Amino acid sequence: MPKTDSTGPLAGTPRLAVIGLGGTIAMTASDSAGAVPGLTAEDLLQTLPSTAVRLVQHVENFRRLPGAHLGLGDLVSLASRVRALSEQGEIDGAVVVQGTDTIEETVFALEILLNVDLPVVVTGAMRHAGQVSADGAANLAGALYTAASNEARGQGALVCFNDEVHAAWAAQKTASTNLAAFSSPGFGPVAHVIEGKARFLCRARRCPTVCDDPANVAPARVALLTASLGEGPELLEAVFRADYAGLVVAATGAGHLPESWPEPLAELAGKIPVILATRVSRGPILSETYGFAGSESDLLSKGLLSAGFLCASKARILLSMALGSNQGRTDIGESLRAFR
Repeated sequence: MPKTDSTGPLAGTPRLAVIGLGGTIAMTASDSAGAVPGLTAEDLLQTLPSTAVRLVQHVENFRRLPGAHLGLGDLVSLASRVRALSEQGEIDGAVVVQGTDTIEETVFALEILLNVDLPVVVTGAMRHAGQVSADGAANLAGALYTAASNEARGQGALVCFNDEVHAAWAAQKTASTNLAAFSSPGFGPVAHVIEGKARFLCRARRCPTVCDDPANVAPARVALLTASLGEGPELLEAVFRADYAGLVVAATGAGHLPESWPEPLAELAGKIPVILATRVSRGPILSETYGFAGSESDLLSKGLLSAGFLCASKARILLSMALGSNQGRTDIGESLRAFR
């Protein structure tokens, strides 16, 4: 437990869990190399004001990994841990602290794996503790204030970063170095953290969960291919040979691919679920605007499933977890309707 006063959290104060996964926020500078893991979740709390610390009831270091090292199994285990803490009645909300590289995947996995009303907020940092104006403390405090808000209940998993709060399905990392690293392209934040409180402007759109209990989910292997100018469809054969259970294609524009792709994709879609997403950060997959070979209407007519507004990285998480909970093509299609 972090240090509070002798009586612990104040009576009536939301009881929050801080679950550390590692990442830049938990790194320090080394003499011989770049930043490396060095701080625990308990260490991070020592930098916060008492108004934030007193909210914390439970702290644990669930993983100590860079964000890029997390796997799908880690996300299922994380969701199971949050669910267990909730069912035990120990917490009223949770803050997950991790590397920013994969926050958008983690928050969406929590959204579709957890059928709970308690707030779950994910955050991290762009600058480690050894850098000037490190942002970890401010982001963690903001996440705690968000998870403590009554308005956050029932809004699913959220990202809190740079005093903005974003819905799980919309949040993307849109800057590789800037402190304002996360945004919801085309939509914007659902809340702002101001004067130690999360002020919600609207309610986050909820995504359907894919399971009753995340412990029963065995994530399926799902490939993600990004289309580019002049690229042939040879990698599609590699996906089939490698025995992937599903595929997400990040198409150009509003869902367009080179003319050599539709027929191999149609054959592949007859064997495994294939989701059509876009590599563009803003806007959805269209459905009927274009009609050329490789257009969105052509591809959808060949059995591909539209990701709508859902970005490719999140479509992969959805497909993996849905297949891993024994959902079929019809169920997956229904889940994707939430993003059209």
